Amino acid sequence: QVQLVESGGGLVQPGGSLRLSCAASGFTLDYYAISWFRQAPGKEREEISCISKSGGSSVKGRFTVARDNPKNTMYLQMNSLKPEDTAVYYCATSNWCAGPVVYWGQGTQVTVSS
Repeated sequence: QVQLVESGGGLVQPGGSLRLSCAASGFTLDYYAISWFRQAPGKEREEISCISKSGGSSVKGRFTVARDNPKNTMYLQMNSLKPEDTAVYYCATSNWCAGPVVYWGQGTQVTVSS
């Protein structure tokens, strides 16, 4: 069975950090570009970052996308979190970063509040 299972979301204070995990099963992440998206209530989904099949990690502002191929897991490291980062976060795979998503994670809630 093909799955992307997310974990690590929750409540964090402004300025804090979280690391989201996305574990793949039924397929190998090595063969795919990986990306993270987020969606806040009433707003459209936006892409945070994507790394190619050969890419190990990518830094975009306060966020870092990375993969650990031996563990078949991808991560989103979030630092210096702000209230506007509150959203549901999704991991995803595609055949290339500019292409359509092949597999989606179920989503995990991140709430930044004091």
